[in-house]
Amino acid sequence: MGYGILGVRRGKPSMIAMGVIKLNKFDSHYLRLGHIFRRVTGIIEQYLPDEMAIEAPFFGKNVQSMLKLGRAQGVAMAAAISRDVCITEYEPRLIKMAITGNGAASKEQVQEMLRRILDISRESILPELDATDALAAALCHFYESKKPAIARGPKSWKDFIAKNPDRVR
Repeated sequence: MGYGILGVRRGKPSMIAMGVIKLNKFDSHYLRLGHIFRRVTGIIEQYLPDEMAIEAPFFGKNVQSMLKLGRAQGVAMAAAISRDVCITEYEPRLIKMAITGNGAASKEQVQEMLRRILDISRESILPELDATDALAAALCHFYESKKPAIARGPKSWKDFIAKNPDRVR
């Protein structure tokens, strides 16, 4: 599981940190979940982020893998909620589109674009693609947050109606 921390100074994003939470040393899925919670809480306490961006789960063919991923993301989200950090989820295609201009870009293409956009040296970029995936979610959130509310638009008709009851007849 990757993480990426962005700082913003004078409206320009920069990488503060990125890394990977290693889980392969734990035999039990439950021990992994506990480790995720402790590490995400520690990262939040260390860097004090205002917001958290996370990749929304995508539909895969392996149901067991999807359940495990959902649990892991839920634990990471619970850690953020326990520290009053706002969370926003983004679809993988939107993250790739925001970083590369192509919603079907490869993880390696996303990594290279992040390196260029954030001016990260080749030596500093981690080989684990989970780390740059997380950093990409953070940068996507930065870009999306800069858009005017009208450009972000409602998520659904139900959302639009809820926010605009006076426009419904």
